Amino acid sequence: MKRIILSLLFVAVVCAQSAKEPPVEIELLTHTELYDAIHNHGKTTVLIFNGGTEQRGPHAVLGGHTFIARAVAAQIAQKLGNALVAPVLPFSITKVDGKLPGGVTLTADLFKRVNEAVVDSMVTNGFTELVLMGDHGDGQRELADLAVVLDRKYAPRGIHVYFCGDVYEKSEKEFDAVMKSKGLPPSTHGGIPDTSEMLALQPAPAAWVRDIYKTTAGDPVVPAGQQPDPKIRRLNNGITGDPRLSTPELGKMLVDIRVRNAVAQIQMLIAAKRRGAR
Repeated sequence: MKRIILSLLFVAVVCAQSAKEPPVEIELLTHTELYDAIHNHGKTTVLIFNGGTEQRGPHAVLGGHTFIARAVAAQIAQKLGNALVAPVLPFSITKVDGKLPGGVTLTADLFKRVNEAVVDSMVTNGFTELVLMGDHGDGQRELADLAVVLDRKYAPRGIHVYFCGDVYEKSEKEFDAVMKSKGLPPSTHGGIPDTSEMLALQPAPAAWVRDIYKTTAGDPVVPAGQQPDPKIRRLNNGITGDPRLSTPELGKMLVDIRVRNAVAQIQMLIAAKRRGAR
């Protein structure tokens, strides 16, 4: 009886392991596993997500854009079902300030050329649907323009390049509306959206967000077309907004919005391209 129970337990463990989905990040695959995924399991879509390295206020680690992009990209790929994730690029078009150190910036031209090189590599690797994306505001237009150029280049071979902007701009606007409905203050950098998202995704307590966020305010967001009130002393601590009301729950809401919008747009773009090819 004991031997039978042990055998059943062994079978259960083997079944559980076999049922576990392989990772969607190509960095975590061997070249044979990647070839099999593309050519035998239909994983022909690849997400080329740009992160970024920059100051995010005194409470948040410099690699926030990159870490968020990695986590969100994996969720998008899993939802799509036929997608994998290229190594997330840790650099973007940003500002570097010695008083708030840590930023790494690329010129707009270099940013586009790096992404073009990644697209070319992914085409050689066998992907036929390539999606450019970014977690950083600056660089969105460059990615959109590049997608048009590269799609024109590869379309004669049945390969297409897309830009998914909804993962960023549409999702940011949607979450801004959520914050407004909850009476939360607006934020553009290092405030509630950024901090909450990192709280929701960080792998361990205080891995990406320091507890000082609970007591650290930033400079208020100035409405478009207005000038900052000269009577209010600016903190210039890297935060535009207020992170103190950030929560993991709000962060998960934003992540879910990003994933939903990205999946919907990517599916729409690919479907539209296939209809046009008929």
